[in-house]
Amino acid sequence: MTARNSFQGAPASMIPSSSSSSSTAASGLALADAAPRQMDGPVMDYFLIEVVNVLADSSKFATSRVKKIEQEMIEAGLMSASPPVPAKKEKEKEKEYNVRDSTTSLTSQKGTVKAEPLTDEEEAQRLRLEAIGLHVGANICERLCRDRPLFTDTLDMIKFICKDLWVACWDKQVDNLRTNHRGVYVLQDNSFKPISRLSSWEGRADATKRARMYVAMPAGIIKGALSRLGIQGVVVPEISSLPQCTFQIKLPKGS
Repeated sequence: MTARNSFQGAPASMIPSSSSSSSTAASGLALADAAPRQMDGPVMDYFLIEVVNVLADSSKFATSRVKKIEQEMIEAGLMSASPPVPAKKEKEKEKEYNVRDSTTSLTSQKGTVKAEPLTDEEEAQRLRLEAIGLHVGANICERLCRDRPLFTDTLDMIKFICKDLWVACWDKQVDNLRTNHRGVYVLQDNSFKPISRLSSWEGRADATKRARMYVAMPAGIIKGALSRLGIQGVVVPEISSLPQCTFQIKLPKGS
């Protein structure tokens, strides 16, 4: 009786109502499952162009600063200078890395496959783009796998990359998937969206060379998605002819 009387004597603002509890539950559900936000399709293309250009300038500045510090330390006697490359080996490298129509695999007359090496600035730029892709791929994979059952084997995970992830990021599925059943998977896209409109006034070889940076972030997206699925693999992009792109995924033994 005392409890009933206390409620009866309390002001109306202190008595919980069913409408307030329902509104609280609705707001909690809205926070847990927010409505998807949409954006224009070409935004990612413009974003990638700007990111590549900005990181190119940033990498050049960072690399030049590191070289300047190293030179100052050498002059102060705090570290030894690296030995110069012999002239003979330099000529062999120039002959070996003769740029043609491929980015990461060049076939010479003898049938050997060689790749043009990246400069220090380009390697720093590639690493930064790949790091951005790692975060993007992991987050996208998390959202895509939210309502899916657990994957049973590695092949199902690779198929998820080829279908769901590819559609979410690049509006189509992979055109071809090959594997040697020993941890190596080759994903081929005959018209890869990030490089489908890439060209250069210096010719096809220069355009193919520039395309290396535009596939660094997608390689990071694939690697980040695999890491979120529990696989620490190596993703190597390869461009033989624009706009075709091939990603080779190497998984550790036993995965």
